[in-house]
Amino acid sequence: MSDRPVRVLVADDQAAVRDGLVTILEHEPDVEVVGSAADGATAVALARRLSPAVVLMDLRMPGVDGIAATRALTALDPPPAVLVLTTYADDASVVGALKAGAAGYLTKSAGRAQIVSALTATADGHRTFAPEIASVMVRGLTHRTALARIAAAHALTVQETRVLELLGERRTNRAIAEALYVSVATVKTHVNNLFGKLRVGNRAEAAALVERVRDQGL
Repeated sequence: MSDRPVRVLVADDQAAVRDGLVTILEHEPDVEVVGSAADGATAVALARRLSPAVVLMDLRMPGVDGIAATRALTALDPPPAVLVLTTYADDASVVGALKAGAAGYLTKSAGRAQIVSALTATADGHRTFAPEIASVMVRGLTHRTALARIAAAHALTVQETRVLELLGERRTNRAIAEALYVSVATVKTHVNNLFGKLRVGNRAEAAALVERVRDQGL
């Protein structure tokens, strides 16, 4: 670890939480709070200007949420590390944050010492995760393994596999199109191809196939 304090930007839409974190961290000799933001767009703009080492990121924020902001932050040159600090530990939140490039994930049950330790570890290039999300990460790994097995068994393309994953998340065709940056018509083509290759009749049956392979380890 460097002898200099870790430069941290705090992003949280709740003013009381945001101000409380800033107050706590300002009293830590290993941390220097360089700014705070109430939404993802402001966090990205401040990160460009202030060059923090770590952004302490909430997920549920208005406008640009924490996952979208994390994706934008990790695309900067050089990128700050993103340490998620949120109330939520559900599968979608955890997997979404990690896919976006988050280097660590804590819940708001974390104490001051745990947050400071995670910030310094993240700045040093380490990954830090709250114990309570370990099971979510294991489920995510198992889910990806199931998708890979299905793709290999049924000769799915990379894009078809991604569409199948999003179908499993119960996303609409329009939501899938937005996630993959393709047209709705293209998504419909992929979905129809999937139904034929997997020999299923609808979206629920496709999602159930993934769940069955995941749970049974076939």
